[in-house]
Amino acid sequence: MNYWLMKSEPDVYSIADLKSDNISLWDGVRNYQARNFMRQMSVGDLVFFYHSNTKIPGIVGLVRVVETGIADPTQFDLNSEYYDAKSQLDAARWQTVRVEFVEEFAKLISLDELKAKFTADQILVVRKGNRLSVMPISEGEAQKILKMR
Repeated sequence: MNYWLMKSEPDVYSIADLKSDNISLWDGVRNYQARNFMRQMSVGDLVFFYHSNTKIPGIVGLVRVVETGIADPTQFDLNSEYYDAKSQLDAARWQTVRVEFVEEFAKLISLDELKAKFTADQILVVRKGNRLSVMPISEGEAQKILKMR
């Protein structure tokens, strides 16, 4: 099993939204490195759900990958802000995963708390200027984060 961190703005899609939906497609990622990380995900991998672009950003819960290798349908939707005219049905440029809700943490693990405990070499989310919405977390660092909840 691998560990990951995925960011979402809470006013776009929050941990509460996923808790209500239980399972959701993680669509709309349009960064090649983030897409490539999602291509490496396996069913059963655990993902830290991170609220970004909010007053206090941080990790708010845990989700599990339940399906991989899905062509992101928004790339084919002419009405979507994520439409990609270069993408073809038989050669999708953007893949995604489906995730299920596991746990909402009792307290947010803030970015400041993460910065106090980890270096940018340990977890990418603390790197200044990092804008990736999907990133790997090593097992050792994941276990430390789980103890912080």
